[in-house]
Amino acid sequence: MKTVLVSAVALIDTDGRILLARRPEGKSMAGLWEFPGGKVEPGETPEVALIRELHEELGIDTWSSCLAPLTFASHSYPDFHLLMPLFACRKWAGIVTPREGQALKWVRARDLRDYPMPPADIPLIPILRDWL
Repeated sequence: MKTVLVSAVALIDTDGRILLARRPEGKSMAGLWEFPGGKVEPGETPEVALIRELHEELGIDTWSSCLAPLTFASHSYPDFHLLMPLFACRKWAGIVTPREGQALKWVRARDLRDYPMPPADIPLIPILRDWL
């Protein structure tokens, strides 16, 4: 089974809320809420991939020094295995703007379970709830 490396972030605003993005129609798992991020391309580190994805998806810039490794998800889907490091980030430049048709929502950690998520993201919720 192929392993896919995806980098994700818990963007945390000054009020302690976490940003969730809703997968747009036409993508797999459309309509589910997830932590922003994306696939790590060949030659990229998870941090570099995340910086690129945040710029492409949300129009913001951040730096490796602002990405704190928090935890990771390891989940087998029917056709691939997902390995997803989750970083925490509290500092970025620019205004979070949906650039790929996705809905965005700032959510308190205690309310994350109210949003349907992909199976790989669900085990990350209690870690974030306990950490914040």
